[in-house]
Amino acid sequence: MFHFLPEVFVPTLNWLGKDAVLNHHLDVPYRTLELKESFNCESGKSENKIIHGDNLEALKALLPEYEGRVKCIYIDPPYNTGNENWVYNDNVNSPKIKKWLGQVVGKESEDLTRHDKWLCMMYPRLKLLQKLLSEDGAIFISIDDNEQANLKLICDEIFGAGNFVGEVIWFKKRKGSFLSKKLVSLTEYVLCYTKSQNVSLYGGLPDNSESQPIVKRTNAKKILTIPGGVVQTKLKDGVYPIGVYGEGTSSSKLLNDVLVKNHIIVNKFQIEAPFTWTQAMLEGEIQNGTEILINTMNFQIRVIRRNNDSFKAMPSFIDGRECGATNEDAYETLKGIFRKEHVFDFSKPHQFISKFIDAIAHFDKNAIILDSFAGSGTTAHAVLNLNKQDGGNRKFILVEMEDYADSITAERVRRVINGYASTEGTGGDFNFYELGPEMILDGNLNERQSVEEIRSYIYYTETGTPIDKEKVKASKHEFFLGDFENTAYYLFYKKKEITTLDFDFLSTIQTPSERYVIYADNCVLPKDFLFEHNITFKKIPRDVRKF
Repeated sequence: MFHFLPEVFVPTLNWLGKDAVLNHHLDVPYRTLELKESFNCESGKSENKIIHGDNLEALKALLPEYEGRVKCIYIDPPYNTGNENWVYNDNVNSPKIKKWLGQVVGKESEDLTRHDKWLCMMYPRLKLLQKLLSEDGAIFISIDDNEQANLKLICDEIFGAGNFVGEVIWFKKRKGSFLSKKLVSLTEYVLCYTKSQNVSLYGGLPDNSESQPIVKRTNAKKILTIPGGVVQTKLKDGVYPIGVYGEGTSSSKLLNDVLVKNHIIVNKFQIEAPFTWTQAMLEGEIQNGTEILINTMNFQIRVIRRNNDSFKAMPSFIDGRECGATNEDAYETLKGIFRKEHVFDFSKPHQFISKFIDAIAHFDKNAIILDSFAGSGTTAHAVLNLNKQDGGNRKFILVEMEDYADSITAERVRRVINGYASTEGTGGDFNFYELGPEMILDGNLNERQSVEEIRSYIYYTETGTPIDKEKVKASKHEFFLGDFENTAYYLFYKKKEITTLDFDFLSTIQTPSERYVIYADNCVLPKDFLFEHNITFKKIPRDVRKF
């Protein structure tokens, strides 16, 4: 007899314009990044990036190098409150967004509500963010009541409802603000999703976990020998007699010359009493790092377990008033950095964002952190501070589409690195980029692109992995792209020249492989020969794929 499990239905959200954006991330043109500045970086090669440009195109530009590699994503998108007085337009009605919606959704966009527009704007960006997120990574998204319910549903669809970790409530203000003159708004939310379900979020090391007594009343008396050097005591400094303590034994009757000096037992001592622990259990606990604590003059003995493999889960409530992470704190920080009263509206406190970065990257000192709605650059500030605290080498990638990307976003990071007011600099560096030209232009490879960029693009479209430039360089073959899953890839491409795959070209290939994929403008080799030698010819530009 067959038993069928009931089908699980996950609610999905439909809105006007959804069909036009479901797979729009695939149609976004791939652009390269053009380096404009290397800050505090002698080599000019920093792993930290600040990118000025449309974050949809910037996220696409990051895929060849970063797909599946970003450990932590934090974004603070527009809340869609209908307020048009922000530096970052919060009505999803800015000229850039309106132009984009007109191109992607078409005339239908004229009938969209602001909620439809917001969802159309967010959906393809979240799709690309999901591709960038690593298998052990997490994404944190700040939001308020205006779009919280809608955001939850589209994130369930994109990241998977089973990967929803929870919703963190942030107490954001010391003083409330009125919402529609009916409610005082004191909190916002952060939705958290992981790429897979077996990811834990760090919330700090446990306090000295509940101490447990060694001595417990039983019917049998035993002797425990406590080795020296593993015992802490709250006894006062000095010399105290240690001996056997049990029935008929006084504290003045010493069995040896073991002493307690400066809170450390320097040799060993024995306790005779009714207890349940065996000597083997005690020694096993000590071997695992358990500490022995003597609390009183009566030698009440307890143990404290400290398990380095365990940690607190991240709390679902953050009281900004208790940790210097309120909106007011963020305002004061920016004022101190830029030495003027008003810089940016509604910036998040860097202490607040640090909690999310630390939650997923506490044990990964080389993690990559991405913020594609960078605003005033708070996420980079949080990464730099965290690195300074624990000696980490975490990298940040910021994307900002507005014109203040250099004057506010990047400038804040410069000042945090160098130090501001009485705050010591964190050190660090970054590269500043603008979005470059499209890779595919009118169906052809754009010859404005460097050959190196074209090679990286082709290899990524074939393998879904970044090209290994060092390995390619070591091969000493001008047109070799790399090996992937027993296949060798070659791009026989020269600007303003026609290339032909022939026997002369094949004679230059010295590295054996099970299969070959070779790009060229033409091929004169017989099809039977190609088949027999496991060679796949791909014609430029016909077979150059978009992704």
